Amino acid sequence: MRVEHRRWFSGNLGHDMELMLFGHGGKPLLCFPSHNGRMADWASFGMVDAVGDLIEAGRLTMVVVDGIDWQSWTNKDAPPEHRARRHNDYYRYITDEVVPLARVETGHDGVWTTGCSMGAFHAANFFFRRPDLFDGVIAMSGVYQPNHFVGGFVNDDVYFNSPLYYLPGLGDPWHLELYRRARIVFCVGQGAWENEALPDTRALDEVLARKGIPATFDYWGTDVEHHWYWWQKMLRHHLGVLWSG
Repeated sequence: MRVEHRRWFSGNLGHDMELMLFGHGGKPLLCFPSHNGRMADWASFGMVDAVGDLIEAGRLTMVVVDGIDWQSWTNKDAPPEHRARRHNDYYRYITDEVVPLARVETGHDGVWTTGCSMGAFHAANFFFRRPDLFDGVIAMSGVYQPNHFVGGFVNDDVYFNSPLYYLPGLGDPWHLELYRRARIVFCVGQGAWENEALPDTRALDEVLARKGIPATFDYWGTDVEHHWYWWQKMLRHHLGVLWSG
């Protein structure tokens, strides 16, 4: 398997950022780390191996990015408005710096996003904000509103980074048509430590259904915990769902 490490200074973030590439072709899959996680977690916790055959076959290239949650949403030393503003710096880093690299490396314009736990929040938010860049998403065991991190505080930066805030009132035909063309998968377990992810997933399910946006919402059993072991299985299974459309 081709594995490459990239590091450069991000003008949007003001410091060096790193990412890993796994694969030599195929669809680019942008992988976000979980809560306060790092890019190495995807390989360390078996997520790369779980789809290794697809990578080896040239169907998929994983673009595994680093996060900055500790500078943004989970930074309890900063006021909520600073956290949301810092996340927007990360948003520009992904859209302006990482996506062009993924396109060049794979020869594909459309990029899929994925993540588990906090990474699912990022995967969903990037997909819904920029469906012109991202044409598929697999989000696993996520929360989809930042009130879990900033409480009841809401300004524009918070609002427009919360799918469960901005999607219910979204009526723009451009966005809705791109969503309807995309491949959308949300999955969650119903076992231990899924108590925050489960209601947010159900709420998002209702929003997309009301808007006539085709999506797969997959609720796994009461034995399925908020854990990498299950996310490996979810990712492997649902890549097939995305490709089947």
